[in-house]
Amino acid sequence: METPERGLVGNGAHTHKKMLKPLARLKCVYTNARSMNNKQGELEAMMHQENYDIVAIAETWWDASHDWSATIEGYKVFRRGRQERRGGGVAVYVSECYESSEIK
Repeated sequence: METPERGLVGNGAHTHKKMLKPLARLKCVYTNARSMNNKQGELEAMMHQENYDIVAIAETWWDASHDWSATIEGYKVFRRGRQERRGGGVAVYVSECYESSEIK
């Protein structure tokens, strides 16, 4: 006979199941956007409609001229472009309801 802590009670005919708390789940999306220049509005609408927690974008091809349009209300953005090279780049948007910070 096993102890109740191990999951069985009495003679083993009745099993005791532990009640687990539901796990928190993040709603995330990833996209490869060769160029985000003409897709900013579509991206923002999708993020708010689907209520994503994290949005990751590869191949953004953003440069300093895109600083004004990289922000999306309700999200903190982390960006990294290729050093001394053209193209590439990534952006990760994290919902402001989460504490997040960049690690250098």
